[in-house]
Amino acid sequence: MVTAEEDAHASAVLSKAKAENFPVAPRFLPRAWRDDLMAVYGFARLVDDIGDGDLDSPAAHASALGLAPEQSGDPLAMLDAFEADLHRVFDGSGPRGASAGPVPPGAGPGHPLLRALVPTVRRRGLTPEPFLALIEANRQDQKVRRYATWSELLAYCELSANPVGRLVLAITGTATPERLRRSDAVCTGLQIVEHLQDVAEDLARDRIYLPAEDMDRFRVGEADLAAPSANASVRALIAYETDRALGLLDEGTPLVRSVHGRLRLLLAGFTGGGRAAAGALRAARYDVLAGAPRAGAARVLRESWASLRGEG
Repeated sequence: MVTAEEDAHASAVLSKAKAENFPVAPRFLPRAWRDDLMAVYGFARLVDDIGDGDLDSPAAHASALGLAPEQSGDPLAMLDAFEADLHRVFDGSGPRGASAGPVPPGAGPGHPLLRALVPTVRRRGLTPEPFLALIEANRQDQKVRRYATWSELLAYCELSANPVGRLVLAITGTATPERLRRSDAVCTGLQIVEHLQDVAEDLARDRIYLPAEDMDRFRVGEADLAAPSANASVRALIAYETDRALGLLDEGTPLVRSVHGRLRLLLAGFTGGGRAAAGALRAARYDVLAGAPRAGAARVLRESWASLRGEG
């Protein structure tokens, strides 16, 4: 049974869905899809919050994972415990109910967001691999603070972004090799755009997701990224990376036209959200240091409609 306190902490994680660049589980989808998409979002958002140190009540989340409160400040310990709890989603046992302290072997998951994931996994026949990849991406964030090349950054996105799109296709029963390839392009494009929006925020965490080879090409140093506003070199670099992200979104756009009905609307929202975010970067003249440029709802709707019509 989920306590009121656990439910409040889980709700705080899920509430962040409203701030994403794309619609997570819009109301036009069937209720079963919405429930399953939100269960997956809850997992993905929570693992990111653990990796970023953005939990609203770290000690409460640590307790739900069977850790002592003082371990809540150790992201790697939290991620290890979270992975162990994830395995309980797949081991065939049911949710174990709310309790503090170590999790007994063979019991169901202890964290409420992982307990909520159990019905989705069973209903959709999901496998652990995409969930494990998202955890590994956040482990990598604790160890890798800079990326030398574009290829290295893409390899990171294979862990941090692409599993989400693959889970969406699995939940909706529409996965094919070609759709998975297109989905990977869309998800990587979305991740790159988000990194561009959050350059200043990431730098505050001592992370840079701009390839060092590109920074050298545009004569951008780390000191330039720490400035209150972007100089001409930084703006040129962000424009270049934005074009690359748009190229990935273009590559993935045929995914939208390969499906039908409400799923087509959802996927158009993903690609449209990414294009709208890129448009917000352009409207800010690529100054991502003065504040993270965000797209308004009207721009997202326009770009989503363009994706529906097959306009790249």
